[in-house]
Amino acid sequence: LPRMSSCLPNLAMVVPSHGLRALFILTISFVFFAAVIFYWRTGEDAEGQLYSLPTQSRCAQFLPSPPSAIPGGPPPPPGDVFFVETSERTNPSYLFTCSVESAARTHPGTRVMVLMKGLANGNASLPNHWALSLLSCFTNVEIQPLDLPELFSGTPLAKWYSQSEHQKEPYFLPVLSDACRIAIMWQFGGIYLDTDFIVLRNLKNLTNVLGTQSKYLLNGAFLSFKPKHEFMELCMQDFVDNYNGLIWGHQGPQLLTRVFKKWCSITSVQNNMSCKGVRALSPEAFYPICWENWKKLFDTISSSELHKLLENTYAVHVWNKLSHGTRLEITSQALLAQLYSQFCPATYAKMKKDS
Repeated sequence: LPRMSSCLPNLAMVVPSHGLRALFILTISFVFFAAVIFYWRTGEDAEGQLYSLPTQSRCAQFLPSPPSAIPGGPPPPPGDVFFVETSERTNPSYLFTCSVESAARTHPGTRVMVLMKGLANGNASLPNHWALSLLSCFTNVEIQPLDLPELFSGTPLAKWYSQSEHQKEPYFLPVLSDACRIAIMWQFGGIYLDTDFIVLRNLKNLTNVLGTQSKYLLNGAFLSFKPKHEFMELCMQDFVDNYNGLIWGHQGPQLLTRVFKKWCSITSVQNNMSCKGVRALSPEAFYPICWENWKKLFDTISSSELHKLLENTYAVHVWNKLSHGTRLEITSQALLAQLYSQFCPATYAKMKKDS
């Protein structure tokens, strides 16, 4: 009995020590689990977006080495680069994101404006979407609401936009985009690009310029004009005077072609022609792949063939209306995959991660 009782103090010491150890391990496990859950819920959503991290940390994942203007270099010519989203969408696609990223990288000293109609409803901050987070990491990219009444104010387009019956037309959104681009060129000047371009080189040396899509037709997917240019004023007037929202392209490529012919007093458009200070570049400048051959964007091509094809190209139009439903193997040597890899590497990395 004395021997047994002598063991009791030791046992009393052991039991609390085991209990404390178990409680300690349980506490540590709970804290770790809670931290993981907190990080997962606030840091990364179902698409792998990182919103709660500090901007610098988040951007380091998207842009390990952000592009910057060459120190000591000459300032870029005045004028912003504009992209426009006329629908209510605020979730940019891979191609949209690549378009803006490629423009931001090739114009590091120029403001790149992304105007989105879906942000014009009083949203105080940008929606949580990986593309908007990525693009916000570029110091020269600004994402702003598209205020259409303000944009069209003081132009012939204001009355047209106020007539609500146009919104019932089958091509209203493309027509609205056509109106926006000529109004932006008139009001602010600079460069306008559709959101299905991949920009290969700086465009600031192009002024009062548009591109020829084919032998007979101009296209407004790229425009570069000084503000208040008479050519853009004529385009706005033609928009309302000859309006027909029921014919595809009537308010876009066909309008620009009509006005250019009048401007130059010609009956047919020729490649790389210039008159009265306005120049129409040949198709290879912005439309090296014509719309009839859009499937070539998904064909395998060697790097040397690609270089030769795009030797005189400023930006590649991807014809999203035709190509958007086609699956792209992002790690392949397809023409489009190589463009993503070279000219919008942050978007490319996200596409690889998601594939």
